[in-house]
Amino acid sequence: MQLHRTGNDYKFTATDSKGNQLPIDIPSEKGGEGQGFRPMQLLLAGLGGCSAVDIVSILKKQKQQIEDFSIAVDGERQKGKEPSLWETIQITFQLSGEIDPAKAQRAVELSMNKYCSVAETLRLAGGAINWKVIVNGTEVKLP
Repeated sequence: MQLHRTGNDYKFTATDSKGNQLPIDIPSEKGGEGQGFRPMQLLLAGLGGCSAVDIVSILKKQKQQIEDFSIAVDGERQKGKEPSLWETIQITFQLSGEIDPAKAQRAVELSMNKYCSVAETLRLAGGAINWKVIVNGTEVKLP
């Protein structure tokens, strides 16, 4: 991963070995241009992306037909601390298609508790991660 300053003071562009690029910046009220992801936002995006690929992989192996999949990730950071780590994170997984709700719930559990390295990294840093799974508009409530 390479980062290069591409704007005033705080704006950088991260480029991976394949040439994919990602803008990084801080909000204008903190001196940046507000034209990129804040570094701590990238951790939440990484959590969503890591779990997404796990879940798709698991459900494909189970012959589930995913028509649409979205993930909302929200977090609260520690108050009054420097550095301010993610304290609580809430993730909502919304899937639609020909999907068995129990299989979707199990795929999320496996990702969040076994496979997703980003989730484990955030947990080891003290973050509490909670999630809910919605399949075809109905929240999955399994024992």
